[in-house]
Amino acid sequence: MTRNNDPILVVGGGLGGASISLALARKGFRVRLLEQAPEFGVIGYGIQLGPNVFPMFDRLGVADAVLGQAIVPDALRMIDSVDGGLIMKIPTGASFQQRFKRPYILIHRVDLHRILLDACAKEANVELMPLTGAEYFEDQGDHVRLRTTDNRTIEGAALIGADGLRSTIRQQMFDEGEPRMIGYVAHRTIVPMAEVRADVHRNEMVMWSGPGFHIITYPLRRHTLFNIVAVFRTSTYAERGDTAGYRAELDHTYRNSHPTMKALLAMMDLDRRWAISDRDPIRHWSKGRVTLLGDAAHPTLQSLAQGACMAIEDAVCLAAMIELAEGDFSEAFRRYERARYLRTARVQYESRYLWDNFYHVEGIEREVMRQSASARSEQDVFDCVAWLYDGFPLPAQTGAAA
Repeated sequence: MTRNNDPILVVGGGLGGASISLALARKGFRVRLLEQAPEFGVIGYGIQLGPNVFPMFDRLGVADAVLGQAIVPDALRMIDSVDGGLIMKIPTGASFQQRFKRPYILIHRVDLHRILLDACAKEANVELMPLTGAEYFEDQGDHVRLRTTDNRTIEGAALIGADGLRSTIRQQMFDEGEPRMIGYVAHRTIVPMAEVRADVHRNEMVMWSGPGFHIITYPLRRHTLFNIVAVFRTSTYAERGDTAGYRAELDHTYRNSHPTMKALLAMMDLDRRWAISDRDPIRHWSKGRVTLLGDAAHPTLQSLAQGACMAIEDAVCLAAMIELAEGDFSEAFRRYERARYLRTARVQYESRYLWDNFYHVEGIEREVMRQSASARSEQDVFDCVAWLYDGFPLPAQTGAAA
């Protein structure tokens, strides 16, 4: 069933854009999914997804496909960078799934993206438009007009900016400049599991935590691959360098760390680094027939591994609000904001707190953190994350659209 002669325009073909396109198509709306790159794709590394995302996958009809490509780890483990001692462990097996009803999973980002895109491709209402970058939009009152970077004009019933941290759509709406840099960078690598010689936990998500740095590891693709992410604070976060310079900086930063960490660093591909940043939470990210989704609306640090989960929650919520509003996009977008801003802001603020006051603390403060964390029981840990993993009540279940 088509709800409007004009399609809804979605800018950004990543996980959030694919999710909202699929969610809308499943409700009968026409969608044009615009991506500036020649092909639809995402950065090819691992991603973690909490149990709160699975009710969203159910709504999208992809839960079984996602589980088929995912690994359910035995635990999430936080280890001290110096002595290798356990700081905290969250079991993710039977007790976790009994408490939260759904699993915690590890999946290759490319695999998740392909599942969503394949589902979109099966929907007659979704038109995938690569090589279509957004330049400027105009809200015409009864529709929107988008000018592309190659000077085409595309019209639609509404516009959803799912174009990430440096969203073109958000920049036009708010003119707020660059994201908030925090002085940290990340290097990411995937290596064949058969080549991993270090003494590592091969079916867990592990964070090696140190003062001003950490390393995260976990398996992917039926344990054939091993995902490694090295993160650290540096004064050169805004500078481009070469592999030799990056290697020297890593060796210096991790010089006092555990031998296993050094073995992991030796496997790192240092061709590219990512500066880590976020933005301050905002209460409103919609204007008229235009709204934002995912990192374009509420970019967060990676502390809770919830960036993709929040985008997918956004997508299912937003599609429900559009359906309930029966053509009043401005009202749908206001309802969507009200339903989402406090939860996403909490993710942003809690992620900042964990980053600064838990994962990377130094000196005596680090000793206090470790003592406190190690004293927590399994139930204590489950209680700490219940606000997040218990999930997001969808509009039709809560009357949030009223």
